[in-house]
Amino acid sequence: MKHIIILGDGMADHAIARLEGRTPLQATDKPMMDRLAREGRCGRLITVPEGFPPGSEVANTAILGYDLSQVYEGRGPLEAASIGYQMADDDLALRCNIISIADGKIITHNGGNLQTEDAAQLIDYLNRELATPINREQGCERVKFITGIQYRHLLIIKGGSKNIVCAPPHDHPGEEWRPLLVTTESPVSCDAVESSSPRLTPQQTADLLNELILRSQPLLEAHPYNQGRERQANSIWPWSGGYRPSMQTLMQQFPEVKSGAVISAVDLIQGIGRYAGLRIIKVPGATGLADTNYEGKAQAAIDALQHDDFVFVHVEATDEAGHDGDLELKMRAINYLDQRLIRPIIEAIEQMNEPVCVAVLPDHPTPVELRIHVNEPVPFLIWHRGIEPDEVQQYDEQSCVSGAYGLLRLNQFINEFMKIK
Repeated sequence: MKHIIILGDGMADHAIARLEGRTPLQATDKPMMDRLAREGRCGRLITVPEGFPPGSEVANTAILGYDLSQVYEGRGPLEAASIGYQMADDDLALRCNIISIADGKIITHNGGNLQTEDAAQLIDYLNRELATPINREQGCERVKFITGIQYRHLLIIKGGSKNIVCAPPHDHPGEEWRPLLVTTESPVSCDAVESSSPRLTPQQTADLLNELILRSQPLLEAHPYNQGRERQANSIWPWSGGYRPSMQTLMQQFPEVKSGAVISAVDLIQGIGRYAGLRIIKVPGATGLADTNYEGKAQAAIDALQHDDFVFVHVEATDEAGHDGDLELKMRAINYLDQRLIRPIIEAIEQMNEPVCVAVLPDHPTPVELRIHVNEPVPFLIWHRGIEPDEVQQYDEQSCVSGAYGLLRLNQFINEFMKIK
């Protein structure tokens, strides 16, 4: 039995008055997901351990079976792995958004849907203006920016401390940014690591990051890219920093898996996949938005199932629509996921000689009326040929409450999923 997980990031939501008290999953036409729920077995899953933020780096890592208390180091190191940056032991790697601010508030976490080719020139500019040497003779830099994808980039602080608190910008749309600057009241402790450069204290690290934020703003506002733009990409925002993690591969967790692949436009997910030992498949035209290449990702998954035992397909579009507060876009993205990605995958699986077990779920809810991630159980379905169905007739947050799997926690999902053989 091969296994494939299809994940719609942030797809779950709340009941909305405009939808007569239904959620987007309940109100959207999604016949393939409903069919799989009707023919398969459903449940709900707690994806975020107590004390951890409800971010995609936490939820997706938990869905793949990892103990966050043992492996969690934030988004920065995961995205470093995706980019191909080899972290040193004394590197603090932080996710570095380029955001839009106006009138003292965070307008958007994505710099007005900044595209990678435009962001690259901004990152190069920031490196010229803000990167600081520790030892000029050895060429060692205290601060280094590395281009990622779209608005999502990497900031390396050589010798930085991860005992800091950074506010995820997507959790604070419309809020004043100054009260959200970096502090040192960290809820997660960490051990010291050996450093080839002078180690910064938590306060020094926070001060440095806040200085970089403040210095980046006039620099970015003056950059030619931002001239005449209504929504400027005019501030960096570093967050979710950590050191190089130590993780078992998925093959070590589940010896029956000989090889696996991850398909995602998001560098964070690619980074998780790399640490999990999965090969990364990059699909041309995969954007992380509602205009992503669904058909290309579907075909990549179908092709991967010919060679790999495990495939993880991640679609970001529903999460971005939730962060934008765009209900119509979120519903359209759910429909696209259903018809343009899940349908062709299922149709191909039904023609395969080897059986394939399919799971569909989100990682966390991103309610369009809140525009942030929330820590609540998500609905999931599991389907394969011959599975004994439960009583669930459609796939949504409420229907899955009565599913046969009940309410699972963290690695219970992957254990149930992978024991189907």
